[in-house]
Amino acid sequence: MNTALSKATRQREDMQDLRDLVENWVIWRDAGFWEKFRTVWHDDGRMMATWTQGTADEFIAMNRAGWDKGVSILHFLGGSNIEIAGNRAITQTKMTISQRAEVHGVQVDVVCTGRFHDFWERREGRWGLCLRQPIYEKDRMDPVDPAARLELDPEVLARYPTGYCHLAYLQSSIGYPVKTDMPGLRGEKVAALYACGESWLAGRPIEWEGHVWGR
Repeated sequence: MNTALSKATRQREDMQDLRDLVENWVIWRDAGFWEKFRTVWHDDGRMMATWTQGTADEFIAMNRAGWDKGVSILHFLGGSNIEIAGNRAITQTKMTISQRAEVHGVQVDVVCTGRFHDFWERREGRWGLCLRQPIYEKDRMDPVDPAARLELDPEVLARYPTGYCHLAYLQSSIGYPVKTDMPGLRGEKVAALYACGESWLAGRPIEWEGHVWGR
């Protein structure tokens, strides 16, 4: 019984640690606390976002540069699902991404709803993020001034998946090269992501977007 209680206690502690890391990612990133933000990641951690993909350090550098230029991207979190297998874990957390910028001379807000699909590993007693791959479920664009008139180019909008087409429209309009095949609510790409997560929990390396890493 004591062994079972000990395992259950450790499980709860691990789940709380992982939830804290998920929340710290958002708080520290959105507040510009870059040194604290770096502690969420392992050294080989990678980030996949619509507007940039690369190492944790590259992602942080890009965020710092955007921050200095006044780029406004904020996040809000909902519930999490946490799966732990030994020293590895997969978390999925409901979230929204909110970005404000000017599109065709009109200041707009884009809100994108989705999930953070995260790969974690405990190394030397510390959980750290190995890969964050968001799943983009749906989005919308609204003028900040409700009286403003905004017309989008339907051909540009159609270049991107429905889960983040408005977010991509905004980001491409301010100069970012937006990835066109991120996982959505359904489809082969998100199915491949789920399979990659199961493989990670089974002890195999991460194989994603042409990269292989993880112990």
